[in-house]
Amino acid sequence: MTTIADIARIAGVAKSTVSRYLNGGSIGDATKLKIERVINETGYVPNTFAQSLKAKRTSIIGTVVPRLDSFASARTLIGIDEQLREAGCQMVISNTSQDEEREIESLYSFARQKVAGIILLATKITDQHLEAFEKIDIPILLVGQQHDEVYSIIHQDYEAAKIMGKHVLEKGHRKIAYLGVTPKDISVGVQRRDGFKDAVSGIDECEVKYYETGFGMGEALDQATRIIEDFQPSIIVCATDNIALGACKAAFIKGLNIPKDLSVTGFGGYEVTEYIHPSLTTVKYEFKHAGKIAAKKMLKLIEGEQIEKITYTNFELISRGSVDSFIKYEL
Repeated sequence: MTTIADIARIAGVAKSTVSRYLNGGSIGDATKLKIERVINETGYVPNTFAQSLKAKRTSIIGTVVPRLDSFASARTLIGIDEQLREAGCQMVISNTSQDEEREIESLYSFARQKVAGIILLATKITDQHLEAFEKIDIPILLVGQQHDEVYSIIHQDYEAAKIMGKHVLEKGHRKIAYLGVTPKDISVGVQRRDGFKDAVSGIDECEVKYYETGFGMGEALDQATRIIEDFQPSIIVCATDNIALGACKAAFIKGLNIPKDLSVTGFGGYEVTEYIHPSLTTVKYEFKHAGKIAAKKMLKLIEGEQIEKITYTNFELISRGSVDSFIKYEL
């Protein structure tokens, strides 16, 4: 494999000159042409990561994600990667497995690697996050969460959940279970719950109970089973599509027909929800598009351009076969 030393020897220049050329430093035109000719002849490919340890600025963007086994995270990362590649940049990923300490450490680690910026798919923003942002002093962009002091790309979870609540009411459901997640996750755990709650509050003869589970289908299956046994709702509104899939499995185990005996809805718009039977009523978020927007915004921040503090992504309520329609009530 060709090295910088090989390039320097063949071109008849010092290694430091080749390094300066690769890092965009100032060298004479004649020397530049010699180095370019040798690189083209040898097919040399620079080690971008190694360069980042020496350069003041790199073309690498760090991306911190809470989990890799998430449809939302995967689609967002695809969008980020595609957009960065178009711009000649690279993405490096740090998976934190929903560990807050690892998330904070990832920020400092990326800063030591001299990445040009960090895109953070966070579940919450703490004082420790804000302290890290200030100390590392490089562009930071949030995706999926919002904070007044940080540039953010958000999915309008409150508004989407409010529309879902109205949809459930319009279908005639009045005995409703809402299966959410921890309020530590502001967007999924708080904004979706509050949007739904505001939509269904004040409706006569409407009984709504709120429950909490984890993000995994297994935990959702167990909790949905208890909800079916104890509450017997006409519908379970789930904070994510994964939770909804767990609820559908619980209904099957209990011998219930969806949607005749129990309706189920989700949030996310995961591809699988279109192909299960019956297909799932859900709110579809444009995760890949959000990733592309995040990458574009980050590139602008790196160049010192001004961007909006908050950017909202689009969503769509998709009504499918998992929700039964009862006699309409006057709302």
